[in-house]
Amino acid sequence: MAKKKATTATTKATKTAVAKKTKTTPKKISKSVTAKTLKKSIEKNLSEVKKATKKQASALDEKRAQLRARRIHWNDEKKKIAIDMLERYTGHRIEDFQQQIILTNFHYYVERFNSLLDDNIYTQGSAFKASSSKKARVTIIEFGVGAAMAALIGELISVVQPKAVLFLGLAGAVHDSLKVGDFVLPIASIRAEGVSSHFLPTQVPALPTFKVQKFVSQILVEHEMDYRTGTIHSTDYRFWEFDDDFKTKLIEERVLAVEMETAALFTACFVSKVNIGALLLISDCPLKKGGIKTKKSAKSVFRKYTDLHIELGIEAMADIADRGENIRHYHW
Repeated sequence: MAKKKATTATTKATKTAVAKKTKTTPKKISKSVTAKTLKKSIEKNLSEVKKATKKQASALDEKRAQLRARRIHWNDEKKKIAIDMLERYTGHRIEDFQQQIILTNFHYYVERFNSLLDDNIYTQGSAFKASSSKKARVTIIEFGVGAAMAALIGELISVVQPKAVLFLGLAGAVHDSLKVGDFVLPIASIRAEGVSSHFLPTQVPALPTFKVQKFVSQILVEHEMDYRTGTIHSTDYRFWEFDDDFKTKLIEERVLAVEMETAALFTACFVSKVNIGALLLISDCPLKKGGIKTKKSAKSVFRKYTDLHIELGIEAMADIADRGENIRHYHW
C-alpha cells in the first residue's frame, strides 16, 4: 500500500514537473519569436515609410522645380529676356534703376517727380516712361493702365531686385465714408481680374508686403494725415458703373474702393519675390449721384491732391532706403 502511494506521488510529481516545463518553455519560445517577428515587421514598415517619404519628397522637389522654372528669379533665360524687355520698354539701362521703385499709371506723376528731383535721369522707352534719382535713390515707372500691364511690370522689375516697390494708384470709392482726396492703404485686394490666376491659384489672397505698408503708414502718421485701411476690389471690367448687379456685389463684399491694378501687382510681385505696397488716392465716388470721374473732375483731382500723393510716395521710398531695414522677413 505504501509502495503504491509512493508510486502515485512520484507519478504526480513527474506530471507536475512535466506540466511546468511544458507551460514555461513554450512561453519563452513564443516571446522570443514574437519579439523577433515584431522587430522585423517594424524594420520592414520603417523601410517602406522611408521609401515612400523619399519618393514623395522627390515628387515635391520636382514640382517645386517646375514652378520655379516659370519664375524669373529661377530661370536664367527668362531673366535675360526680362532685362532686355525692361530696358527696351522703359529706355533705362538696368544699372540706372534704383533699389526703391514707385509705380504709377499717370504721366503727371513722372513730371512732378522730375520737378522735385533735379538729378533725374528721364527716359521714354517703347512702352513705358521712367525716371531715376541717385540722390533720393528712387526710380519711378509709368507703366500704363490695367491688370495685364500691372502684372507685366511686376515681373519685369524683379530683375532689378528692388528693396521696395510702391504703387501710387487712383481708386473709385465704394464705402460711403470716403470722399475725393482720401488716402487708402490696402491690406488686400479681391482678385476679380483675369490676369493673376496665371501666377497663383484663385484661392490665394492678393496681399501687399506688410513692412512696405508699415513704412507708408508711418509717413502718413508723421504728417498727421488721416487714411483708411481695408480691402480693395480689382477688376478689368471698366464700365462697371453702369452695371447694377456689379455695384451690388461691391457693396456685399464690403470693399472700400475699386480699381484695376492692385491684385495683379500684389500677386505677380509675390511670386517674383518683389516687396510691394500701395497707397491709393480716391479720385471719384461712382456710387454717388454725379460721382463718376470726368475729364473736368479729373483735372480738379490732379490739381488738388496728386502733388501730395507723389511727394508722400517719394518720402516713403527714400525713408526705406535710409533706414536700411530688411523688408522681407520670410523666405520661400
